[in-house]
Amino acid sequence: MPFFTNGMNNKNSPLSRIKLLSVCVFIFSLVLIFKLYLVQIVHSESLSDQADKQYYRLQPNIFNRGSIYFKNKDGTLLPAAIQKIGFSISINPSVISNYEYVYKELSNFVKIDEEFFVSKMKKGGTYQKVAERVDIENAEEIRKLNLKGVDVEQEKWRFYPAGQTAARVLGIVAYDDDELAGRYGIERYYEDVLKRDNSAAFVNFFAEVFANVKESVSSDGSKSKKEGDVVTTLEPVIQSFLEEKLELLNQKWNSEYSGGIIIDPATGEIKAMGVFPSFDPNNFHDEESSTIFSNPMVENVYEMGSIVKPITMAAGIDSGAVTSDSVYLDTGTVTLNNKQFSNYDGVARGLVSMQEVLNSSLNTGAAYVVSQMGKEKFAEYMFDFGLGEVTGIDLPNEAMNLVDNLKSNRDLEYATASFGQGIALTPVTMVRALSVLANGGMLINPHLVQKINYKTGLSKSVSYGVEKRVIKKETSEEITRMLVKVVDEALLGGSVKMPNYSIAAKTGTAQIAKDKERGYYEDRFLHTFFGYFPAFQAKFLVFLFTYDPKIVKYSSESLTPTFVDLTKFLISYQAIPPDR
Repeated sequence: MPFFTNGMNNKNSPLSRIKLLSVCVFIFSLVLIFKLYLVQIVHSESLSDQADKQYYRLQPNIFNRGSIYFKNKDGTLLPAAIQKIGFSISINPSVISNYEYVYKELSNFVKIDEEFFVSKMKKGGTYQKVAERVDIENAEEIRKLNLKGVDVEQEKWRFYPAGQTAARVLGIVAYDDDELAGRYGIERYYEDVLKRDNSAAFVNFFAEVFANVKESVSSDGSKSKKEGDVVTTLEPVIQSFLEEKLELLNQKWNSEYSGGIIIDPATGEIKAMGVFPSFDPNNFHDEESSTIFSNPMVENVYEMGSIVKPITMAAGIDSGAVTSDSVYLDTGTVTLNNKQFSNYDGVARGLVSMQEVLNSSLNTGAAYVVSQMGKEKFAEYMFDFGLGEVTGIDLPNEAMNLVDNLKSNRDLEYATASFGQGIALTPVTMVRALSVLANGGMLINPHLVQKINYKTGLSKSVSYGVEKRVIKKETSEEITRMLVKVVDEALLGGSVKMPNYSIAAKTGTAQIAKDKERGYYEDRFLHTFFGYFPAFQAKFLVFLFTYDPKIVKYSSESLTPTFVDLTKFLISYQAIPPDR
């Protein structure tokens, strides 16, 4: 009896073959979709110029790098550092018989010095570059000439659309020996994110889709996950306005240099950071000294002067050692450990309140607060404010603060530290500590990058750790009230008071320590200033300094006008409503 099977179970049946074919098509479709994702998202940069590249010779290691963006107040991105695409012209001297003719033809489309061209011919060999950054129109005309021994190559280079804006923050891309990489600033700090593998050869589109499928599927993609674009917290309008004011400030007082930081004291987002003089990162080779590329807001330390007094006063109030109504006998000078220090004018004012210590910026008053707290408790608070550590800001070469005087056995060092002498801090450390006063008592983490957009199409908001409480919220409110009174009543005689806005601020004038020897210059000073507003719910904290200004003696004269201009601008720009 013949044995019959059901056609549904026969592997050779039409239905089974259709199922098998469907599965194969499905798997192939998944692989194709994945490869298209790699091409269009992960490798989009390398393929974006594919049409151009089919006509031009490719340099073997064409430059490629991620972008850096400013962020406008409405959240839109503005390019701060990008790639620019153009073409270079190279010659092969070994095959050029009539260099005069070649030079003449090239000169019709690109400016080349004849002596330079001849020198390249004399060098001989098979490859000499004679022109760079040629636009596509002229490059195409040169290609059409079909000159023997002349090659047109595509090239890319780093370009900063905003010119000098934020140059000392962004940094540059330059060679160190044979390595082209980020140097200084964000370019260097985020090198692992911004750098690209420039050695990979370009391939045909369909070859990219179908080649090495197994390798692409099995790859963990860890390298691609690291590569991306950087979105900063810098607002370009605020950054430009700050730099404009710093330039005017520096020129007015003939300072060696001036700097400023504008920060959101609640979040640690730096909206602007500037230094004058600066440089053009598109032409950085023109600079005579590499010191112009460094950022003194992060890499240098200074004795900050009287802007430290509000921190001292806050510590005294928070510890219960003093209140704003406490008084002391001001004798004008104090002697500790056989050394004498005095108020800025040496005047004895008799019984003085803690409010007057801030209003008149009395060194003896700040020292009195330390005497009531005890030097150990004072030092503990100073370290809680972050003075003994780096901030961890996302910029390279952050300097260590010099605060050994807060570990001394002598009373004198603690007294001078209370009014900002004898300890040296980076401006970003100072801004971090002062933000504690403005934000309700929390130690923030200053930062310049908000987000990274990875090549894979994913993005990541950058985390900066957990804040810690330094002083009570009530202390923050009390010291803020005192600093508002400084502005309303004491700063330039109360002339800069804004009736509809509460502004907290304090000035500082510090002697500059001598280089490589003990003591201070008699005629060189650092002027500092900080202020925040609206005072009891601060949106911005502004820090300013100018190094070795001439003619002017106190920072209340040199820096107050700049602060007021910035304050009025920020209130208008951000449409901050009145708070009183």
